[in-house]
Amino acid sequence: MNTAAEQRGERWSWWYLLFLVQWAAVLWPPFYNSAEPAWLGMPFFYWYQLAWVLGSAVITAFVYLMTQR
Repeated sequence: MNTAAEQRGERWSWWYLLFLVQWAAVLWPPFYNSAEPAWLGMPFFYWYQLAWVLGSAVITAFVYLMTQR
């Protein structure tokens, strides 16, 4: 018995595991819970989160391109 996703030709890919990287990087506070090192006067906490906004967009675009047929 096929599921609706299988009938549409969708399948799971190992590339989706890259989403776990961005998920863990922003949802685990011990990774970024500090004020140093500062960058351009901005505490680490803020520029780390801002960098992950851009990084997540890049990872999402990469996974999208790698999973297209």
